[in-house]
Amino acid sequence: MNFTLTQLHVFVKIVETQSITKASEELHITQPAVSIQLRNFQQQFDLPLTETIGRKIFITDFGKEIAFAANDILDKVKEIKYKTQQFKGQLAGKLKISVVSTGKYVMPFFLSDFMRSHHGIELLMDVTNKSKVIKTLESNEVDFALVSILPHQLNIGHLNLIQNKLFLVAGGKLPFLPKHIELTEIENLPLIYREQGSGTRQTMEQFIKTKQVVAQKKMELTSNEAVKQALIAGLGYSIMPLIGIKNEISNGDLKIVQCEGLPIKTNWSLIWLENKKLSPLAEAFLAYLKSNKEQIIENNFEWYEAY
Repeated sequence: MNFTLTQLHVFVKIVETQSITKASEELHITQPAVSIQLRNFQQQFDLPLTETIGRKIFITDFGKEIAFAANDILDKVKEIKYKTQQFKGQLAGKLKISVVSTGKYVMPFFLSDFMRSHHGIELLMDVTNKSKVIKTLESNEVDFALVSILPHQLNIGHLNLIQNKLFLVAGGKLPFLPKHIELTEIENLPLIYREQGSGTRQTMEQFIKTKQVVAQKKMELTSNEAVKQALIAGLGYSIMPLIGIKNEISNGDLKIVQCEGLPIKTNWSLIWLENKKLSPLAEAFLAYLKSNKEQIIENNFEWYEAY
């Protein structure tokens, strides 16, 4: 056998996307080039790696086994690259972070300068809801997680990054939109909730329960973006993190409605398993945040601190 790393990389991407077209798009090479690499790779095996039915490509059981082995080889090649960079005194390796969905408006600003300073780092950042974030941390799949509510069921270390502020929000073009409402008036509002498992949902429900408000449930949506669009369309009100609605507040699509007990204030916190031995890369990132977080906040969140 005389396969190349390029062939392995192309084949793994085809298996991942189940499509030559999508593989070519993600690899930024032409479809004919992808097809040639696949054909040259296939010629080295007596058993078929793929099957084409109509215009759809399917991976055979043998192909799936080869893809698994190919992934392992590519990981070892990356490991060699990282070790070479480390021996040169450079930070290198994979930094794996799981982020709650609204945290995507926060985490990149705490990563950007660190990543630019260390070119040997590969970032894997998964954005999902709070329940899944905690599961990935608990199963030791990631180095860190970003949450707005600390999980008390785990023994964790944490570093607070920036305050999380949640306001009552409505579509900016609603007729007769009040600037201020009494707490009891929330009972008469059509409220839009995030899905179960969302940290925003948990915070919103805890607030309503603590204030002994009997609220209507108008709608449940599965993403922060979906809630924003529903509010803009005039479908109701919601309690939302300010961090995710900067543009909509600025252009008037959404407006904050002042209400007693709001905003709710928690913290965006980077967390890690207390007993986990962090890699040198993860340790370096944590040290960077401790030294630079105030400057990062000053440089990137001046608008946010004004609320």
